Amino acid sequence: MQVVFLCLLFILGACLGSFLCCQARRLQLKTKKSKPLGSRSVCLSCKYKLKWYDNIPIFSWLFLKGKCRKCGKKIGFAEFLSEISLAIAFLLLGLSFDILLANPAEWLIFILILTLTTGLAFLAIYDGLYGQLPVPALVFCVVCTVAVVILREWTTFSNFENLGQNLINILFAVLILGGLYLALHLVSKGKWVGDGDWILGTILALVLGTPWLALITLFIANLVACLVMAPIVKKNRHQKIYFGPFMVVAFIIALSFSTFFNSLLS
Repeated sequence: MQVVFLCLLFILGACLGSFLCCQARRLQLKTKKSKPLGSRSVCLSCKYKLKWYDNIPIFSWLFLKGKCRKCGKKIGFAEFLSEISLAIAFLLLGLSFDILLANPAEWLIFILILTLTTGLAFLAIYDGLYGQLPVPALVFCVVCTVAVVILREWTTFSNFENLGQNLINILFAVLILGGLYLALHLVSKGKWVGDGDWILGTILALVLGTPWLALITLFIANLVACLVMAPIVKKNRHQKIYFGPFMVVAFIIALSFSTFFNSLLS
């Protein structure tokens, strides 16, 4: 049963990743007031309307070797990366969730976290493609985050002392992620980090809930950013680095393996 559940999560993540990447491109065209893509997916080069078998997440891209079936032009790698990344993210989150032992409140929290992850994935895709964090998507993630935090604290509440300690942990986590990026934004006047990065950092910190996981997220985000962007920046020193995707990736890793990371501290 658990294996079937994980397989379904992987498929769902892949489908949502494909959908989100398409919607990110549609939003960008709408922002630029360009001609919309239409209701069906098309090749951006020759406008060929993709068939259903061209839209199978992950597999279609691999089968076509990342090229349009009609004109042979390359299909953006962003589509494939979005599909496989969100599929893996859903799978990792599912690995720490036991469907047989979970109670209704835990199920609700898990669904909210998947919903939040979907919103974060959209932010990561859009930021990676266009260097921006759309306000409506940020607001959506804030709402999901507040719901997760309230429900989580309500289900684990035992006494006010315990609640107070949890709130202190959350505050320090927010200062580490959200506060750091806010400070960098203010000091650099927006040159180092965008004005949405500190909001994204705050969202991630609230869900993580502890300064320890916030520090791990910060470390992983910077490590992955260095590994991925170093070769690109070496070729073009003027290449801008959009940090949103790396923050989201680090968050998924920290949240999925939170039990392991917390065991290292104890």
